Amino acid sequence: MGLTTILIIVLILIVFSAIKVLREYERAVIFRLGRYIGVKGPGLFILWPGIDKMVKVSLRVVTLDVAPQDVITKDNVSVKVNAVAYFRVFDAAKAVIEVEDYLYATSQIAQTTLRSVLGEYELDDLLSEREKINMRLQKIIDQHTDPWGIKVSTVEIKHVDIPQEMQRAIARQAEAERERRAKIIHAEGELQAAEKLNKAAEIIGRTPTGIQLRFLQTLTEVATEKNSTTIFPIPIDLFTPFIKKMSEK
Repeated sequence: MGLTTILIIVLILIVFSAIKVLREYERAVIFRLGRYIGVKGPGLFILWPGIDKMVKVSLRVVTLDVAPQDVITKDNVSVKVNAVAYFRVFDAAKAVIEVEDYLYATSQIAQTTLRSVLGEYELDDLLSEREKINMRLQKIIDQHTDPWGIKVSTVEIKHVDIPQEMQRAIARQAEAERERRAKIIHAEGELQAAEKLNKAAEIIGRTPTGIQLRFLQTLTEVATEKNSTTIFPIPIDLFTPFIKKMSEK
């Protein structure tokens, strides 16, 4: 094999090694002799061996599971909270140049922010205002990661682990609240019933025979039971018309 053939083979190998292909979601941060010269990709591009170095960065959304954090709430309740964050790289150059490891850095800033923010809320607010707290966490973490070329789109609190003693206290509180509502509803029903009975009594009181008719209707309802004997007095008012006719004769 001649020298020319060897040189051609070496040249071909160099050319093939210089050809790089990146997927649609990938970008290459290029450094030439240690200096940043730009971002390339996706698709086909040339990278000179021994001169150019590249750092590959994915632009896809990353799901970050924030480890459980021990948090003391504003009302001095110790809870353990974990969360999940979704972020992606929008500037590959900043993600490589401005921070050593953007994945680790984002994870650490998410953990510290989770502890500091949740410590400003009471336990009741922590359980009832999830959406508000999630939006605040997302905003704060995104502000910290923006100089690194990282966009945090969503932060969600996954689980709040409450001590057993506090769970029992919350259960007792909820039971007492349900009993209070039941008593209020019962009292309102009694009040409405009393008002309706009062109106009915006023209407019946306007007609003397109305009371007697109501009395007879009650007896009819009682008489539907075949196994009972009912003894009732007959009001004298029922015979008043007959007495008047007999006296007129």
